[in-house]
Amino acid sequence: MKQQQPYCVLCGRSQREVPLLMEGMDGHICSDCVSQAYQVVQTELHSEKQKQKKTPKFQLIKPIEMKNYIDKYVIGQDEAKRHLCVAVYNHYKRLMQPKVKEDDIYIEKSNIIMVGETGTGKTYMARTIAKMLQVPFCIADATVVTEAGYVGEDVESILTRLLQSADYDVAKAEMGIVFIDEIDKIARKSDNPSITRDVSGEGVQQALLKLLEGAVVNCPPQGGRKHPDQKMIPINTENILFICGGAFDGIQRHISKRLNTQPIGFSSDDNFFEEFDDNHLMRYITSQDLKSFGLIPELLGRLPVVTFLNPLTKDTLLTILTDPKNALTKQYHKLFKMEGIDLEFEKAALEYIVDQAMEYKLGARGLRSICEAIITDAMFELPSQTDIKHLTITLPYAREKFERTVFHKMKKAA
Repeated sequence: MKQQQPYCVLCGRSQREVPLLMEGMDGHICSDCVSQAYQVVQTELHSEKQKQKKTPKFQLIKPIEMKNYIDKYVIGQDEAKRHLCVAVYNHYKRLMQPKVKEDDIYIEKSNIIMVGETGTGKTYMARTIAKMLQVPFCIADATVVTEAGYVGEDVESILTRLLQSADYDVAKAEMGIVFIDEIDKIARKSDNPSITRDVSGEGVQQALLKLLEGAVVNCPPQGGRKHPDQKMIPINTENILFICGGAFDGIQRHISKRLNTQPIGFSSDDNFFEEFDDNHLMRYITSQDLKSFGLIPELLGRLPVVTFLNPLTKDTLLTILTDPKNALTKQYHKLFKMEGIDLEFEKAALEYIVDQAMEYKLGARGLRSICEAIITDAMFELPSQTDIKHLTITLPYAREKFERTVFHKMKKAA
């Protein structure tokens, strides 16, 4: 009797008709069926992962708790913190809501624009809140972006940085935060029409519209210019929160001009304009002032939350030096502690550092430059001197070291 040839239990083909036939306990299976089964399993697993990614899973923190966390790192600026915390909370609360087909109410995202002098904490505040929420975060510089087709970076390169911070996880990147710094540098150069194109000003503002509004943008994975042969990654910006920041140097003139505008005739309230504080005009800023500065109305319409950061006072700078969780004095103390040296700052020396920072108008960022100028000699010499275990920064020591620096010499020459 002729012995029956083995066959595949799934497709029924014999050993002669398939490349490879594998034997099991109760039958055989061919290599083609194994390959097809593997593809089906991978497709099902991928679809299951996509379903899980649609519902974001992260711990949402209440606005008050959010502000208390930021207070540990950023001193003052309560008004800006409140606006930022509420906008971020509403944005991520909107993402966590289940999508109901019958519900026709669509909650739009609230992009933010923060106005404040350099060194007041705009970037630091945004970075702190992203660290707390543990979401992808990137900082983009608006000054290097130009219109498509010109030397510079495309606006899509902003999303490339966000994608890189999310380890190229598109679903994760689509829930991230983008901080666009120096937004004031792309203001319209002039109200007068020009025969040349404003490729790094108004042209960039128009290119940013699609990003801020919410659209599917083709993003180059490695950044740089786009070209036809490059593989693009589509990113939906609908759920990405954009925070814009800028110093807007000179916008006080636009604010004061608007506040002092008075119709011809008698005023019913003579003390109305006396109530405004000339030293803190930034607190009265509105979208109208930003439009007068040079931002186009279409862009301002996509940045509904406008907040301000007050200039830093002497008391605030002194607190920044000592109180925050990541204060400069604590950082230097830790650096010297690694060498077995106890570092101490006298109050008079700290006040001297603050006075110099106020004079040079560098904000909180300038405190580090002045501290580095004072402590550099000690950091250079003391690691080699093992007999010194304590260092006190006194006022005479701080003044002597700072007066030898380029800062003081330039000031003296001026």
